Amino acid sequence: MSERFSPRDEHFMRLALREAERALEHEDVPIGAVLVHDCEVLSAAHNERELREDPTAHAEILVVREAAAALGTWRLLDTVLYVTLEPCAMCAGALVLARVPRVVYGAADPKAGAAGSVLDVLAEPRLNHRPEVAGGLLADECGQLLRQFFAARR
Repeated sequence: MSERFSPRDEHFMRLALREAERALEHEDVPIGAVLVHDCEVLSAAHNERELREDPTAHAEILVVREAAAALGTWRLLDTVLYVTLEPCAMCAGALVLARVPRVVYGAADPKAGAAGSVLDVLAEPRLNHRPEVAGGLLADECGQLLRQFFAARR
């Protein structure tokens, strides 16, 4: 484990991995997310695009919506997002707008990642908020879940 990740980070990423596995129940891409506030899970979700027939039902969007409702504010200050795959442009934009201060992701996404792989929305200096980003936590496990899912579809 890298020095930039704590045992607590690994614990929450493992919860996100469990959440990702739940997406398999409805044949969705297995991506999971957990939003933590004051060291406690505030919200957890997995991709539900197929289930909801909604292109915006990414795990990150769902946890942000649930967390905002739980906190009673759209500003998700003092939170950390753990997600099994690098956020896409839509999700990265939502995280900036929600003022999430730290984003930890598992596997990089060389096709659609917006935290440095294809775009870097989370570090865009022209935006008014730039979360701290740490990628690669449990990347092999996160990536393996996705590879197995897509291999079964081919």
